[in-house]
Amino acid sequence: MGILVTFQAVVALAIWWMSPLRLLPRPDEVARAFRTLWMQEGLGRELWASFSTNLEALGIAMAISLALSYLTVLPFFRPIAAAVSKGRFLAFIGFPLLFTLMFANPHWIKVALLVLAMTVFFVTSMASVILEIPRERLEHARTLRMGEWRVVGEVVVLGTADRALEVTRQNAAIGWMMLTMVEGFYRGEGGVGALLLNQNKHFLLAGVFAIQLTILTVGLLQDYGLGVLGRTLFPWAGLTVERR
Repeated sequence: MGILVTFQAVVALAIWWMSPLRLLPRPDEVARAFRTLWMQEGLGRELWASFSTNLEALGIAMAISLALSYLTVLPFFRPIAAAVSKGRFLAFIGFPLLFTLMFANPHWIKVALLVLAMTVFFVTSMASVILEIPRERLEHARTLRMGEWRVVGEVVVLGTADRALEVTRQNAAIGWMMLTMVEGFYRGEGGVGALLLNQNKHFLLAGVFAIQLTILTVGLLQDYGLGVLGRTLFPWAGLTVERR
């Protein structure tokens, strides 16, 4: 697999280098733009600002979504979770004004927008995981003389912890996708989104490609790190039943 991925990456790089499209910057131009952005325009500083904002929003969205998803074991909360999940069809552009009126601090406006974007998808995925728990597991826990809340803790919370981390991993990618747009609305704190829009405004395509590839690299490293964390904390998650 490593040889295959390396070969495909080399072929993709060669196609990019020899592309006949003049508007498409070549790899060497992107490399020079990256060096300029990093050394002179503070790409590293802006990247850290964006990364910390994304982690903050991810933590808040994870806490809200897991609490709401776990509460779906009670019939009263299922319509609430269903209503939140339907929020993924709402137009995102309508919320910046609302959050601007609610929060005076631009930082919390950005965090609130990211939390909203991630929560609606997080609840959708995690509520499905909870509803897919086989009834036999709940009944088995009750036969062990566990109380109802202990059943929830053992079967629902601990029993789906590996799936919860996987859902978190997926929604972290949604955060990076939305982050640049959110930072474009509120540029006071900087961030890679504001820097990307500045490059795009002046038609500096090499700089745009350099920032996009930087975001992609950081996102992939974060995704890989969460995957390693999941395999470390829940090594049994990848086990399958051997059939004879």
